[in-house]
Amino acid sequence: MSLPHAILTALVEKPSSGLDLTRRFDRSIGYFWSATHQQIYRELGKLEAEGFIRTLPSEQPARGQKKSYEVLPAGRAELARWTAASQDPRPHRDTLLLRMRAAAVVGTEGIEADLRRHLDLHRRQLAEYEEIEKRDFPPGKDSSQDRLRHLVLRAGIDLETFWAQWLTRALEEFAELPDHETA
Repeated sequence: MSLPHAILTALVEKPSSGLDLTRRFDRSIGYFWSATHQQIYRELGKLEAEGFIRTLPSEQPARGQKKSYEVLPAGRAELARWTAASQDPRPHRDTLLLRMRAAAVVGTEGIEADLRRHLDLHRRQLAEYEEIEKRDFPPGKDSSQDRLRHLVLRAGIDLETFWAQWLTRALEEFAELPDHETA
């Protein structure tokens, strides 16, 4: 049930249209909770039906004009309830790790190249996060909201750092396998 809460969070931060929400998901929330344009619009309809959000009145009615939404008190209360509730961490599922395990029994063909590709992808994501950190969290920007948002970004930076280090170690280990042949 996290997508509705991600949308409520985004709308509490700033009333928005569905298109604006999609863009915001692409630029920020989507780094840790992705959603398609269709999923966002479907959830907006459900949230409105549940009385958690409402369509903002339009200054001038026009056919095809985009609707903007804001969070109602019931939506804010639901978001606060959900935020305060305890949740257990979910088990990590990663196809690459499963493929590495399978490679131990069926052979390593293709794995080294994919390890290198993953390393490149994680290094690029890390660089993007570090740029966001420089741009959005300069020294002195330390309100409670900024600090919490920065913590979320730091989680992304730390995860990408972990994956880059692990993949580097995996490639080093791979190179030392007795039956390793350079790809």
